[in-house]
Amino acid sequence: MEPLRTSCALKYSVPKARVFVVFLSMALCTTILCLLQLRFFKPKIKDFYCFEVKDSRGRIISLEKYRGKATLVVNVASYCQYTDKNYIALQELHREFGPSHFTVLAFPCNQFGESEPSSSQEIESFAKGNYGVTFPVFHKIKILGSEADPAFKFLIDSSKKEPRWNFWKYLVNPEGKVVKFWRPEEPMESIKPEVASLIRQIIMKKREDL
Repeated sequence: MEPLRTSCALKYSVPKARVFVVFLSMALCTTILCLLQLRFFKPKIKDFYCFEVKDSRGRIISLEKYRGKATLVVNVASYCQYTDKNYIALQELHREFGPSHFTVLAFPCNQFGESEPSSSQEIESFAKGNYGVTFPVFHKIKILGSEADPAFKFLIDSSKKEPRWNFWKYLVNPEGKVVKFWRPEEPMESIKPEVASLIRQIIMKKREDL
């Protein structure tokens, strides 16, 4: 009778061994697939120039057209205590350094003191008519809350600084990364050296690539 018991034990142990091998194989395959996914399917890290925005007429514009430049991104307003000083200074900065290596990008927003109540086209006309701006004035957006524009949300997340009023400024390098930010009350004299330094880097890199 003893040999019979041994035979039965072997018969029962074989299926268990097979189940264990199958389970181990499945676990190994799952691990390999996860590693391959991490290696070859990494999510693309976005930069500022990866986004699309709307111009003052509501047409879709890719910010990719500004890649390779230094850009100063500003949330603007027409009826603010900082309007005159900032629009004048921004246009002077754009005139001095743009448009080959630098541009100002203006994004109207009405979330601060409701100081930008007009339509996007009216805002653009106001800026050009009163301050002679030659830099782009885009479609009016929201920059705070759940409806925040993705491009501007990227600036805020990257800098860890959320605008608290109109005319906050974010300096973006040619690769689309935020390198500096300024509050509305800070003088243009503190901004100009940073812009000039970034432009020098762009020019030097272009010469090295020749």
